[in-house]
Amino acid sequence: MQSLHINHFLSLQRPDVFAPAAAGIPDVSTLAAHDFDVDTRTGFMPPQPPIARLPAAWELWEATLDDAINSKLELVDKPGISQDDEERSAHWRSSVRKLPILCTEEVKASEILLRRGHCVLAWIMHFYVHTTPVSEMSIHIPAPVTVPLLQICAQLQLPPVLTYSDDVLYNWAFKTPPAANTHFEPKNELYNLRCNTLFTGSTDEEEFYLSSARIELRGVEALSLMRAIMDEAFVNDAIAHRRITSYLTELAGVVRHCRQLLGAVREGCDPSTFYHEIRPWFRGCDSDTRGRRWVFDGLELDPSLEVPTELSGPSAGQSSMIHALDIFLGVDRYSHSNFKAATAAPATPPAFPPPLQASSSSSSSSSSSSSSSPSHAATPFLTRMQKYMPRHHRAFLRHLHTSPRPLRQLVEAANDDRLRAAYDEAVTALKEFRDEHVRIVALYIIVPARQGQGAAVSTGAGVPKGTGGTDAYQFVKGVRDQTAGAIMGPRRV
Repeated sequence: MQSLHINHFLSLQRPDVFAPAAAGIPDVSTLAAHDFDVDTRTGFMPPQPPIARLPAAWELWEATLDDAINSKLELVDKPGISQDDEERSAHWRSSVRKLPILCTEEVKASEILLRRGHCVLAWIMHFYVHTTPVSEMSIHIPAPVTVPLLQICAQLQLPPVLTYSDDVLYNWAFKTPPAANTHFEPKNELYNLRCNTLFTGSTDEEEFYLSSARIELRGVEALSLMRAIMDEAFVNDAIAHRRITSYLTELAGVVRHCRQLLGAVREGCDPSTFYHEIRPWFRGCDSDTRGRRWVFDGLELDPSLEVPTELSGPSAGQSSMIHALDIFLGVDRYSHSNFKAATAAPATPPAFPPPLQASSSSSSSSSSSSSSSPSHAATPFLTRMQKYMPRHHRAFLRHLHTSPRPLRQLVEAANDDRLRAAYDEAVTALKEFRDEHVRIVALYIIVPARQGQGAAVSTGAGVPKGTGGTDAYQFVKGVRDQTAGAIMGPRRV
């Protein structure tokens, strides 16, 4: 096979995010970078299964994660945890502290390696945090994890914590690889997926992640319909309106199927098992029930590193697919405006967040260890969750948000009752998707919490925290209610 010429754009090295881009040089960090890393076959998921293991140079990270999983480490606050469990966890944490600080220069050359590196190190960090004795109110993340993780995060422009992309987008493989000579059809592969990495190794945990992965794949058709509608919006005549009406009806059908896929999580993931055995592993710093600080040791070893300020952990609110639907339908002005702490929801659409800097952190430190106590009072929760998305996907949402012909404005301006009804059908389908999300949160978080805490939750004490420290149930209910507020209803004559 003939190799590519050294100057071919696919032979170019992945660009360093800190180096100014030369004019005319394409972004080749991924094959679809110029299309916002959104694939026509798999959407926001990569077109090929993510790598399940780093090369030999970083085998120590993989082996450390394997050791944590194979040792069946237990959550430190698990009721009845044995002394043997505590000693096994202590031994593993000691091994993490003794690791050498591995160089990440070669990792930076590949987006694929960076993604796996982020996944492995973040998983190690969560194992470390959630097995640290509860008596320690400051959890010190060892330098062998802190330094490479933050270096990788700076390149990916992601926070140093597990994200939705770690658990869902880049944590899958096919059970049976699709035939190479057949057209890839996402709908046919929804149940042909498995996960690469799990905390518990349980089918419940795997099914929890895969339910979101199936929604991502099913949403590929929604992205295609959105693209077709945007094309027609540029024409904006009576024929285009009829086509947009038809596409919106199809879009509503896709969203309704996504609602069914969301509800199907009940078939494979037990609510009590999820709440007590799975969910605590991926809690972030700002949803720590004990308010413990995460202290990142070793920042002085690399002066470019900064104190992390985003440590919320993974959330379905980090799904670029759902954000894309919100923005495309013009619903984000409603759904993204709640949970702005200590402020009222704005009457006008919130400004779209500016591009993130190379690091997700906002304050630097020259000390040998620095702690993070996140505070995000000024930013709506769903807007802030975009910081946890892959940077190309954030760019896609920004691009979508700046469309010169927003769909909602087109529908409002058109004297077309059928178009208006089709638009409302699509928004209603999204609202019903969030109805299902409210039911899932109640079943998987509120009910187990009440069973475990008795009357404490019903009286307002110990209300379960969601990602980012929000009141889990009130948040999803608020987003659902505000989505319903975007339904236009019939035109006033």
